[in-house]
Amino acid sequence: MKKIAFIALLFFSGSTLSAQQIEESTVDSLVQQTLSTFNVPGIAVGIVKDNQVILAKGYGIADLNRKNKVYASTNFGIASNSKAFTTSALAMLVDEGKINWDDRVQKYIPEFKLYNDYVSQNFTIRDLLTHRSGLGLGAGDLMIWPDGHDFTPKDIIHNIQYLKPTSGFRTKYDYDNLLYIIAGEILEKVSGQSWQKFIQNRIFNPLGMNHSAPNWNLLQDRADVISPHVPLSGKNKVRIRYTNTILDAAGGIYSNVEDLNKWMIFHLNNGEHHGKQLISKKQLKELTSAQTIMPVRTTAPYYSLFKNYGLGFVLTDVVGKMEVSHTGGLEGIVTQIVMLPQLKLGIVVLTNQQEGAAFSAISNSIKDFYLGIPDQHWITTYEALIAKNNAEADLITQKTWQIVDDHKNTKHLTIKGKYLDNWLGEVSIHMNKNGKLTFASKRSPQLTGELFYYQDNTYTVKWDNRFMYADAFVYFDIQDHQVNGFRMKPISPQTDFSFDFQDLNFKKQTKNGTKK
Repeated sequence: MKKIAFIALLFFSGSTLSAQQIEESTVDSLVQQTLSTFNVPGIAVGIVKDNQVILAKGYGIADLNRKNKVYASTNFGIASNSKAFTTSALAMLVDEGKINWDDRVQKYIPEFKLYNDYVSQNFTIRDLLTHRSGLGLGAGDLMIWPDGHDFTPKDIIHNIQYLKPTSGFRTKYDYDNLLYIIAGEILEKVSGQSWQKFIQNRIFNPLGMNHSAPNWNLLQDRADVISPHVPLSGKNKVRIRYTNTILDAAGGIYSNVEDLNKWMIFHLNNGEHHGKQLISKKQLKELTSAQTIMPVRTTAPYYSLFKNYGLGFVLTDVVGKMEVSHTGGLEGIVTQIVMLPQLKLGIVVLTNQQEGAAFSAISNSIKDFYLGIPDQHWITTYEALIAKNNAEADLITQKTWQIVDDHKNTKHLTIKGKYLDNWLGEVSIHMNKNGKLTFASKRSPQLTGELFYYQDNTYTVKWDNRFMYADAFVYFDIQDHQVNGFRMKPISPQTDFSFDFQDLNFKKQTKNGTKK
């Protein structure tokens, strides 16, 4: 693998390279190698340093069908990097005295309930934003993912009470999207504006983020925008984008590196823009103050000693410097923003394929340059790691489908009927018009696929949508030859956490109601 040249030596005329600016040609070489290695059609990179834009540039192809190029102005879905916009918007309301971070959610949404009364009554706005609810990783995300469902924020507020905790309240970090959606509802109730209008009027317009939009539906220019790409049988395919506005406060924004450079400069400049303090320094500090402890590994080259979640940002130390960052992922799109406030350095990487190693290789390499760290060969390191993880996952899935094939002539259990989960709703198991045993969700039609007998009381479901990479085990609860219901679990360890099948608990419906 070709080395990435970073400008000669670590030391030059007695000064570290971190005192210099990275060469555009160096980034060009880095990105081109990343595009090729990780099979990514298009990438955009932004770098700011000392309140100046060092780079805003697009690379590769925005849409493989249209063959249009990526430019610095090209919009990408930034996914969960939207969360920091939600927390920044709420910080403005704190500055105005309209809310406090530790206000209880029930003050604004009286019907809000979680898994027990104590947690429900004491859950605060801060808790909504810091991934310490006690719910498991991605709990309830099947109400927002995949697209095509009919759930609303009102449904989420009602249904979240049925999700079971996996840890104690405020004791453990587990990433959560639904609670950011609820935070967006509070912002709307308090401000009197929709979340979308607030972000547009209070953040985008003042910062001059003129080509960004709170969601895909509000984009003014849909010509200069990427399409998501998902590898299918080793070849990238253009995927239908996520457009449901339910996700907006947690991951809906579309933006570009030109505008996100302005966003990073704003944060690195302590909330000041052109002499005006849009967010107080006190509340900016709150956004980047530790709230929830996250797992950390103390390894080279960064030797990080801590990792925490703040309010919409991940906080860690890299060779003695604070790093403020976040990532974002939608189907066929992954993104990253990294800021080192002590260096007044910001890096944004946007991609239109879902391999996160691509943005990590680029942002780490640029960050290392400014930190004076020797070339770590991030591209080859991540390439090897991906190959290892894919091989391990492939063994699991291949073994699963081999067992299915071995049992293809086994007589099926009598499992047809309608089943109900408290928060996902109804699922039908039936023979479709082609004579295939089918799993079909009523409220989320993309969760439709063929069921195959696996072994014992277990089936597998292979989704009709092969872009999802989320085939699952279906474990039927059978007692006295009667089917009472079923649980589920992803087959592959690489299934995205938003397919939280493990949180479902379906009970079979009968003429007299639902089995207990």
